[in-house]
Amino acid sequence: MSRIDTKSPKHCAKQGFNISSKLYKKLFYTFSTFFLSILLFIVLVWLTLHPSKPDFSLIEADVYQLNLSSAPHLLNSSIQLTLLSKNPNQRVGIYYDELQVYASYKGQQITVDTSLPPFYQGHEESNLLTASLIGDGLPVAASFGFEVGRDQTAGKLVLSLKVNGRLRWKVGTWVSGRYRFNVNCVSVMAFGPTIPSGPLSSKQGTQCSTTI
Repeated sequence: MSRIDTKSPKHCAKQGFNISSKLYKKLFYTFSTFFLSILLFIVLVWLTLHPSKPDFSLIEADVYQLNLSSAPHLLNSSIQLTLLSKNPNQRVGIYYDELQVYASYKGQQITVDTSLPPFYQGHEESNLLTASLIGDGLPVAASFGFEVGRDQTAGKLVLSLKVNGRLRWKVGTWVSGRYRFNVNCVSVMAFGPTIPSGPLSSKQGTQCSTTI
């Protein structure tokens, strides 16, 4: 006499659940391994290439207007500047998504932010950036006029020209997330006791500091 084993529906359902559970776990581990491999590859590429931050230098800065009203203390300013931006990387490109330029004097912003158009900078490529910085009735500290007069007595005017923005690195077809960067250029201009007929100019090609 042969033996016939009959399994209950409950037992079959339990067996089917175990198979599905194992399948889901296998798929989960497969996808996890795949994504971890991709992430590891990106990290290895990043560590191998290790992009250097871009170089900025001040080519020229011209101050056409720096007029202060006595009461209230409001400043009208006009500054034209030219910067050189260089990508020092041999295998990494740079997307500049946002650039805001302004001028400051002894910690006080003396022009409004001026936006520059976004651009892409290839490997070891250089670009000239020009901006017209304007300040129309900007409030400044009461000591502003005194500080400018003291610099005029010393024979030089020192301005800070700043760039704030966001950039992305490009390695092959891979593009990184956005990083904030800040550029500070110091411009020293001859500023004697007599008012010059032309603009105050700085053309010494100052190297700027860049932080990311």
